[in-house]
Amino acid sequence: MKYLNNIGKAVCLHCVLSLCIAFGFSVSSASVFAAMDNATANAFLKDNDCTKCHSVKKNKKGPSYKKIAGKYKGKADAMDKLYKQVTTGPEFELKDGSKEEHKILKDDPQVIKDLLEWILAL
Repeated sequence: MKYLNNIGKAVCLHCVLSLCIAFGFSVSSASVFAAMDNATANAFLKDNDCTKCHSVKKNKKGPSYKKIAGKYKGKADAMDKLYKQVTTGPEFELKDGSKEEHKILKDDPQVIKDLLEWILAL
């Protein structure tokens, strides 16, 4: 009986550790997507005039945020590329062939990354 009791404790400890690890993963992955909520993201986009060229669902002068998310889905370098795009103002070509520089965001780097995480999660 003593042997079974030790096995039971080991199994129970294993279950507890597994649950803790699973909970940790769920909390950490949820926090990535909860970095910026819809209202905060939309306010940021409006305040920075991003909505002049972009929309969540519709293409405007620039691609929709859903289209951007789809383009970068599953790519390891997505955050780096998007962060560079919005913080360095590279030149890009519009549908009519004209060229324009992307607006440079000068906010706190973490706020910008939170916004980009929000976009990538669309």
